[in-house]
Amino acid sequence: MLNSFISHVEESALHYALLAVHLIVGFALVYITTKAFKKTRYPPMALLAVGFSLLVIGDTIVDDVLSFLSNDIISTIEEIIEISGFLVLILAVKRS
Repeated sequence: MLNSFISHVEESALHYALLAVHLIVGFALVYITTKAFKKTRYPPMALLAVGFSLLVIGDTIVDDVLSFLSNDIISTIEEIIEISGFLVLILAVKRS
């Protein structure tokens, strides 16, 4: 029983460590694109920042924030946010 508890704690710690790295790298990308937009005032660059933000949020934050919902609903919401992010990225590339 103690080994099971330790294993669960290690899995949980690894999950949150990877989540933190994912957020840091993802929002670093958002920061860089936002900074580039402020420098150039090029509208597609702002769309890139929005698209990357949606991808980061959809892939990381939604699962933990909406943990009180069923897994099917959470997965659907995550997918909708991520697909929206990809659509915004496609729009940004087409406009550039």
